[in-house]
Amino acid sequence: MSSHYQPKTALGRIVNEIEETAIALILASMTILTFINVVLRYGYKTGLTWGLEAVSFLFAWLVLFGASYAVKVTAHLGVDAVINLFSPPVRRIIALVAAAIFVFYAMLLMKGAWDYWAPFAGFDVTSGRWFPTGFTPTRDQAWYEVLEVPMLESLRWIEPIMNEGEAYEKMPRFIPYAALPFGMALLLFRVIQAAIRIFKGEATSMIVSHEAEDEVEAVKHMNEGA
Repeated sequence: MSSHYQPKTALGRIVNEIEETAIALILASMTILTFINVVLRYGYKTGLTWGLEAVSFLFAWLVLFGASYAVKVTAHLGVDAVINLFSPPVRRIIALVAAAIFVFYAMLLMKGAWDYWAPFAGFDVTSGRWFPTGFTPTRDQAWYEVLEVPMLESLRWIEPIMNEGEAYEKMPRFIPYAALPFGMALLLFRVIQAAIRIFKGEATSMIVSHEAEDEVEAVKHMNEGA
């Protein structure tokens, strides 16, 4: 079950702690920015002009991080009513086929994410329709900026590298957009891990499915006294 996930190694515990901390910090940052903007808007008739855009970027990071994290802890919901009609060996075959499809899909997402982000970082996109077969020369778009989020002074060191020494007025797009390739790479890694667990017999599916009922029972007592 997702809530019973326990890393087996010291490295696993460190990575799990980093992931959960990152997700918590992103969620906290979204909440704080939104709260500040509400106070400024209704209390002082002003606001952070870049607040909405920043929260949108943070939300994208949260979704992409959360997707891979949910795969790791088996928290994605699913319906197994039909699958449970089959015998355990057949269910295992179905789970393996589903895992293979998921891996293939995650690979497509990874390729698409790289090809979208690469020009903004000054890199080349990949060639090939389904799988990368090389790289295709691509127009450098590292000078593209976001609409409102200001450039952080602590990141000025990237200007000679990415923008030919020109100063950024707003944050360059390749920074927030980096969530795409990073998030998809992490998702692909977690999906492969889940597929290996199913192949070894350590897991029966990639979804939480009926285990959600146990989650409901676990918190049922909290609503009984309400």
